[in-house]
Amino acid sequence: MRRRSLQALRVISAHGALCCVVLAGLAQPATAATVLRIPPTQATVAITSAHQVRATITGRGIGSITSTRPITGGRTVVPVIGETTDPLGRPWLRIRMPGRAMGAATPPAVGWILAAGTVRTSTPLHIVVLTRSRQVLLYRYGVKLRSFRAVVGHPSTPTPLGAFFVEENVQLSASHASAPYALATSARSRVLHEFAGGPGQIAIHGRKNVGGALGSAVSHGCVRLEDAAVTWLARYATPGVPITIR
Repeated sequence: MRRRSLQALRVISAHGALCCVVLAGLAQPATAATVLRIPPTQATVAITSAHQVRATITGRGIGSITSTRPITGGRTVVPVIGETTDPLGRPWLRIRMPGRAMGAATPPAVGWILAAGTVRTSTPLHIVVLTRSRQVLLYRYGVKLRSFRAVVGHPSTPTPLGAFFVEENVQLSASHASAPYALATSARSRVLHEFAGGPGQIAIHGRKNVGGALGSAVSHGCVRLEDAAVTWLARYATPGVPITIR
């Protein structure tokens, strides 16, 4: 896990302040995994060279992916949701990409990249955010490990729904907003296309210096957790871990 504090926070500000949603312990019915069909593992790839992302393997470009992330400098890891082979025999991967697709107003963004320049990986973890009950759940091999109460987005700046993933895991010093950790996600606000100079990136982070009562809906779209909860989650949530927000 790559961690930085003050420098990381400065880069976050430069690339768009992370929104706010809080998560801490609360029980979740055992049926959630069945209803959500949480798979036991998620295929992922580590990006080792820059890629253009296409809408289809022969279609237009909708973005690009670099081999490292802007905040921590860590390796880019993304979920794989499909694969195919082109007429030349080259394997292609359908992936969830960081941020918004080019020309798309709302996430999630998906597209195709060549498998060359990637390393196959996988994760047994899956984070679920339930905005109505204001909870965050962590599954491992399809089995729920923990659940946490959370702060989610205000109705005017809601937490975006959909399938996303952890882009970066950032440790923040105690004096900064959102400490002690921020899991920067691939989700982007559907309301705030620019927030504090950045792209309206959604994060799961702490409440330090931002507040918000657990179980409330007061953030700009991010998910805020109790310090102990986000610290525990950050121990496991490496880049590429899928996130379902519903």
